Amino acid sequence: MPKMKTKSAAKKRFRTTASGKIKRACSGKNHILTKKDRKRKNRLCDGALVDATQQKTIQTLIYNK
Repeated sequence: MPKMKTKSAAKKRFRTTASGKIKRACSGKNHILTKKDRKRKNRLCDGALVDATQQKTIQTLIYNK
């Protein structure tokens, strides 16, 4: 059976932290930014961690263990 390829879409959207958690970007930062205040847009830049329930699924997409 051949090796499973890494999913390119997942590879572009997620990063792994040093502790092994998976980081994602926040949604809502691409368009319609005029009605959002500066504080809200800055918070959207930070990103967030993936929920624990989704972490195993995303790891299989990225690492193919």
